[in-house]
Amino acid sequence: MKVLLVDDDKLVCSSLKIIISADSEIEVAGMAYSGTEGVELYRKLKPDVLLMDIRMDKMNGLEAGEIILSEYPDARILYLTTFLDDEYIIKALHIGAKGYMLKQNYESIIPALKAVYVGQNVFGDEIITKLPKLIGKSVNDKSLEQYDLTEKEFDIIRHISEGLSNKEISDILYLSEGTIRNNISTILDKLSLRDRTQIAVFYYKNFQ
Repeated sequence: MKVLLVDDDKLVCSSLKIIISADSEIEVAGMAYSGTEGVELYRKLKPDVLLMDIRMDKMNGLEAGEIILSEYPDARILYLTTFLDDEYIIKALHIGAKGYMLKQNYESIIPALKAVYVGQNVFGDEIITKLPKLIGKSVNDKSLEQYDLTEKEFDIIRHISEGLSNKEISDILYLSEGTIRNNISTILDKLSLRDRTQIAVFYYKNFQ
């Protein structure tokens, strides 16, 4: 797996390179120090995963990510930042980033890169717990029809996005845990998703 690092702090880039290079399956293909450089280097290297900061001079990471994803829709972008701003999280979801993590979670960087590489979405616990507070949009029947979802399935999706367990969802909806599990399997099939985290991400990208 080839990874491109983008961060305006050269020391951070060097530190990340040391951490990531410790894994024999990952190669740091290049490093850039601004959003502008990141876009240019991405076009040149076409890395498997782009690990990028958000606040940078000249062009920030969200602006760079939007440009890259407009040119390369399959680009896998993982944001690594110190900022837990609601605006940043929502923007990252909207442009199609595969993940959003905080820099202090260094031990999670390699697992996150590998997860993003195989197509999974990775959002740190701090981000997942914030997402329910960022939502303020009601859902109409047309929206459900667009995704072939029933109202019951949507309720389950919404509760999953709030971090509730199958037991908690079953208590709220007065359904058995087995029924909840079966509905989740159906939801995953309908939406071509892999796990509960992707269900939560789907909810926040499409129903906020």
